[in-house]
Amino acid sequence: MATQVKTDMPTFDPSANIHWTQRSWPDLFAKMRATDPLHYTEDSEFGAYWSATKYKDIVEIEALPKIFSSSWEYSGITIADRVEEFADAEPMPMFIAMDPPEHTPQRRTVAPKFTPSEMNFMEPEIRARTAEVLDGLPINEAFDWVDRVSIELTTGMLALLFDFPWADRRKLTEWSDYAGDINAAKDEGFSKERMNKMYEMGMYFAGLWEMKKQQPPGRDLISMMQASPAMSDMPEQMFIGNLILLIVGGNDTTRNSMTGIARTMHQWPEEWDKVRGEGEGSKIVKTAVQELIRWQTPLAHMRRTATEDYELNGKLIRKGDKVIMWYASANRDEDMFKDGDKFIADRENARRQIAFGYGIHRCVGARLAELQLTTLVEEMVKRNMRLTCTEEPVRVESCFVNGYRKQMVTMMRD
Repeated sequence: MATQVKTDMPTFDPSANIHWTQRSWPDLFAKMRATDPLHYTEDSEFGAYWSATKYKDIVEIEALPKIFSSSWEYSGITIADRVEEFADAEPMPMFIAMDPPEHTPQRRTVAPKFTPSEMNFMEPEIRARTAEVLDGLPINEAFDWVDRVSIELTTGMLALLFDFPWADRRKLTEWSDYAGDINAAKDEGFSKERMNKMYEMGMYFAGLWEMKKQQPPGRDLISMMQASPAMSDMPEQMFIGNLILLIVGGNDTTRNSMTGIARTMHQWPEEWDKVRGEGEGSKIVKTAVQELIRWQTPLAHMRRTATEDYELNGKLIRKGDKVIMWYASANRDEDMFKDGDKFIADRENARRQIAFGYGIHRCVGARLAELQLTTLVEEMVKRNMRLTCTEEPVRVESCFVNGYRKQMVTMMRD
C-alpha cells in the first residue's frame, strides 16, 4: 500500500546550498538512491517537497505532464515557490512553465531556430569565434576559464541568436545570473533587486523589439517571435518570462558544461587522451560531449506539481505536492550509468544522459548546446591543449544552476 512519508527514514535536504558549494551532492544522492530514492523533505528553506533521485522515476514523471504540471500557476519549474507576500513577486510566465495547449505554440515558435539546418548555418561562425577565443588565451599562465572562455563563448552565442548589440553582450550574462538565482525566493530585498534587473532586461529588449519592427525579418529569435501569432503580442510579464527562459537556457547550460571541460581534464587527463588520440571530427568527440553534459548536469533539477494523487515507487504523492526531479542524481544512477561519478570519455550509453530533460519539455536548444561544446572540444584537440586547474572552483550558491563563478587554470600545448 502506498504511503506518503516513511518516518523511520533519515531526513535529506538536497536543496541546501552547502551541498552545491562544497560539492557534497554526489555522496548525498548516492545515499538517497540507496536508502530512500523517492524522499519526502517536510521542512526546508523552500518548504516541503518530494525528491525523485532515480532515472526511471524521473522519466515516469516527465512522461505524465497532465499529472505532473510545469505551470507557472503552481510556481513553475524550480523548487522555489513564488512568495506572495513579496510585493514585487509577480508571475513571469514562460513556455517551459506552461502545460499544453498553451505550451505548444510558443515552443513551436522558437524551435525552428534549433533545427539541423540552422545548426549547419551557424556552425562556421561558432567555429570561427571559438578559434579566436582559444587563440587569445595565454600559455603557462593562470587565467579564469569561466570568464575568458565559458562566458565569452556562450554570451557571444546569445548575442548572435538575438541579434543583440555586440558591445553590450555582457549584459546578457548579468541578467542570466540574476534570472537563474532561485535564492531570491528566500530574501525580500534580493527578490526586489532581481525583479528590477528583470525589468531592466525587459526594457532593453523592448527597445530592440521596436527597432526590429522597422527592419526586414531576420533569422534571429526576436524576428521569429514577432512573426508568430503565439508570441507577437505577449503581455509584458510573459515577454520577460520567455526572455528569462531563452537567456538562462542558452547561457547557463552551455557555460557550465564548458567549465566542466576544465574540471574533467584536470581530474581525468587519461580520458581526454582518448579523445586526442582519435582527433577532431571523430565519433569519440561527440560521445565525450554527451558524457561531459551527463557528468556536469548544469541544471541540477526541475520541479513539477502534482495535479492529482499518484502512486510512484510505492509512495503516494498527493495532489498539490511539489516534486523535484534531481537530474544531477539521475545522471549518476548506478542502474543506468556504471561508475557514474567518473568521467569516461567513451562511455557507451553517454547519450542516455537526462540533463536536457525528457518528454515535451526537453530542452529546445539541446542541439545548439551540443554543437557549441563539440566545436570547443574539437578546436582544443586541434591545438593539443591541456588544462590544469590551479585552484578549487568558486561554485554557484544554488541547487538549481549547478555551475561555476570562477575556475583558475593554466593551459599547455603539446
